[in-house]
Amino acid sequence: MLVRGWRRGWQQRSRLERIDLYSRVTVSTMPWFFTLAWQVAPFKSDIRHEPLPLFLGLALLVVSLVQCLLNSLNIRPAYRHYLGTSVFPRRRQLPPLVLILVSLGLLVALVGVDGVNGSGLFLMVINMPTAFATTQTLLVPVRTFLLQALALAALGVGSLAAVGVRGGPLGGVASAVLLSCLIILVSVRPSAWSLAVMWQAEEARDLQARLAVAEERLRFGRDLHDVLGRNLAVIALKSELAAELAQRGRPEAVDQMVEVQRIARTSQQEVREVVRGYREADLSTELAGARGVLSAAGIECEVRGTTGGELPAPVQAALGWVVREAATNVLRHGDPRRCTIRIGSSADEVVLQVENDGAADDSGAGTGTGGSGLAGLRERLRALEGSLDAGPAGNGLFRLTATIPLSGTENRTPSRAKPGAAGAVAGVVGAGPGAAGTGTATETELAAPTALQEGRR
Repeated sequence: MLVRGWRRGWQQRSRLERIDLYSRVTVSTMPWFFTLAWQVAPFKSDIRHEPLPLFLGLALLVVSLVQCLLNSLNIRPAYRHYLGTSVFPRRRQLPPLVLILVSLGLLVALVGVDGVNGSGLFLMVINMPTAFATTQTLLVPVRTFLLQALALAALGVGSLAAVGVRGGPLGGVASAVLLSCLIILVSVRPSAWSLAVMWQAEEARDLQARLAVAEERLRFGRDLHDVLGRNLAVIALKSELAAELAQRGRPEAVDQMVEVQRIARTSQQEVREVVRGYREADLSTELAGARGVLSAAGIECEVRGTTGGELPAPVQAALGWVVREAATNVLRHGDPRRCTIRIGSSADEVVLQVENDGAADDSGAGTGTGGSGLAGLRERLRALEGSLDAGPAGNGLFRLTATIPLSGTENRTPSRAKPGAAGAVAGVVGAGPGAAGTGTATETELAAPTALQEGRR
């Protein structure tokens, strides 16, 4: 159960979050690897096997392991500092700095008692700054980091020269410190920079999706304003005129109110047509809209096969709803990078298939249990004697398949969506299920007065 839960949590992470985790784990394990490789190796033959040298060597190994532990604790906030999402508390680097000075002191003491030879000294020196430098390279500019590396190399050379190290070994100490810092610099900084670029690209993709939502809302708002603005102004003026005429006892007030009633009915019909046009699905329009919205969200969308222009109108409307809901699910579930829409028709039936990657194997996005979108689609297709299948297809793929028979569909009409079912265009570009429900309620409210008036007649 524990392994299954861990696997489910791992699959639900986005691809970028997994890359972020890979980077941090790799960087945090590098000092451990270097310590076990470079700090342990000298015990075999380079450290003199006597109590004092062995004690100093073991103490140096313990200090190095503590540095690795502190680096593992600091690497995550250091990455956040580099990415600009938080500020790293500088006091957390004080213990690693003290430990690196302790390591240098132990190394000087080990050399002072003639407890290590040249090759072992080189390995211990090259390992000394790795843990501290791994975090430090994410916190300061490159120039500052290089100056600090030079200062550490000068401190190491001066300390070892004070205990009698001369000539080639002394030059090797300086080159070992600088080499270690350069290895960390070229390993950690490019990884962090690439991660920062990917997060910026992800933010840009989210911004494009939000702009697509805002543009669609503005378009719908303009349509409603164009339809209602002039008519409401006329209704207000004629109502004022009717009130004035009624106060004067003029019979023309009745004519003005009849005109107000006519304009109100006309406005009601125009709004109903706007809402219906916004909510009704046309296959070719929905294909183009899905491709545009998914592309704006950074998802590559490809449409294969016919655009459905030769299909009966009820079939086109039903398949348009399928494309709309499928695009909604692609945006909301998993971490897709590619989506393929295939449409194939024969003399007997038409098949629409939407397939996307980045879906978790245990995702319930397509089962219909997590929402009413696919349930509403099944109701629409059932009215045309069609069927809908949706579920994982393996290898991280999710596939939705709609099948509609073509015999006799000209005389059948797909049922209207229930509130919250199938989503309107606003749902495709990111509005929640409430958007679809609002659209349905609005249309119902618009239809209610007309029905009441018909009953009065």
